[in-house]
Amino acid sequence: MTVPERSLRRSGRRRAFDLRATALFFALLAILLVAGAYTARAALAAAERRPAWTAVLCLSGTAAAVLAVRRRRRRGHLAQRTAHRAAAALREGTRTALDALEAPPEQAPAVVVPAQAGPGGRGAPVAEDTVVLAEPVVDYDLLGPDEFEQAVAALCERDGCTDVEVAGGAGDLGADVLAVAPDGRRVVVQCKRYCATNRVGSEELQRFGGTCYTVHEADVALFVTTSDFTAPAVEYAAQCGIVCVDGEDLRAWSDGAAPPPWTALTPAPPPARPSL
Repeated sequence: MTVPERSLRRSGRRRAFDLRATALFFALLAILLVAGAYTARAALAAAERRPAWTAVLCLSGTAAAVLAVRRRRRRGHLAQRTAHRAAAALREGTRTALDALEAPPEQAPAVVVPAQAGPGGRGAPVAEDTVVLAEPVVDYDLLGPDEFEQAVAALCERDGCTDVEVAGGAGDLGADVLAVAPDGRRVVVQCKRYCATNRVGSEELQRFGGTCYTVHEADVALFVTTSDFTAPAVEYAAQCGIVCVDGEDLRAWSDGAAPPPWTALTPAPPPARPSL
């Protein structure tokens, strides 16, 4: 099938000469030239009659042109100043963030303690105007069993005990913490981190009382818990000389509001020598 070819117009073909359009163009051009000549002549005549006004108009036009140029420059300077200020603020914010990241952690506030002896004979008296760092508050209810034993051992060491040892674990026979009190007595501690509703019963006190003196040779036996003791347990502990430290007593001991629990038992006097 043959397709007839379409004839394409040539875009570069010159337009035909139009006499009317050409005559109209030259007529308008002549009118503009005549009007421009009359305007220039009138301006020259006015300048000759009033030269001061002409000078004022020229100066006003020049000033307007200068102001326009300055406004453009000021806009450019204002944009540049804004960019500089934004960059400076960004640098300052970055520097502040880096300083905050590199700053050391805040320490506990310092407390000035007057000269006095430690409560319950904890050790040497504190020197006058000694700066002591406040100890962090420990929430014993949030600690695990091993962490609780470590915390009780830290309290013993804080209050002057020596040879502090955490012996808790399988086969400890009821001794979780072993220590030597400042007066030389051997301290054996059983630690039980219980919730508030789980009270320590007499059976646990009996198991501890069966090993603390005979096996561990304790001079002071402490049973420390975060909860409380039942009445039979307290009665058995009083009969065996075991010091019961419940959750309230533990917090008072930790805060320094109560003396160390081993001070509840006075050391036995040395045996009298036989007379000769």
